[in-house]
Amino acid sequence: MALLKEWRDVAYSETANKGDLQRLWTAYFQEEKEIYAQLLQNPDEVVEGTVDELADKFDVTLMTMTGFLDGINDSLKEKNPIDTMEADTRVQLGFDKELLYKNMVAAGADWLYNLEEWNAIFDEEKRKELYKEQKSSTTVVKGDKIYPNDPCPCGSGKKYKKCCGKNKAS
Repeated sequence: MALLKEWRDVAYSETANKGDLQRLWTAYFQEEKEIYAQLLQNPDEVVEGTVDELADKFDVTLMTMTGFLDGINDSLKEKNPIDTMEADTRVQLGFDKELLYKNMVAAGADWLYNLEEWNAIFDEEKRKELYKEQKSSTTVVKGDKIYPNDPCPCGSGKKYKKCCGKNKAS
């Protein structure tokens, strides 16, 4: 069975004891934080190896490393084959720093985007800018409401009710 499916079956189980799941995620988030802290100390180094080798390097279980690789994959310059990954699959952790920061913000992972290691990568102003960019990218902005007597937005010069707003059913 591919590692990712195994990880997701455990981590997102609908039938598991809620307390067990909470403990799993609490432990995972702590280990994830430690891995990111190490990676961010030398953010331009591309860490490579098999999934098993990386689990050993960061002193975590194979399942924790699988979850980590699943989480970081969208922030990598070159995606890893996470859907088919096995313990001996070679992977790399060459991440885009700005994208990683924004993805941490998008995930609401304040324990990650507030890591002290970010201070050496981006100054406070840049971090605020990236934070705002990410938050505004998910904000839905509604257009102004068009009323029946307003000029039609198509540019015809007619009132909206006599043009595009005309009831087609009648």
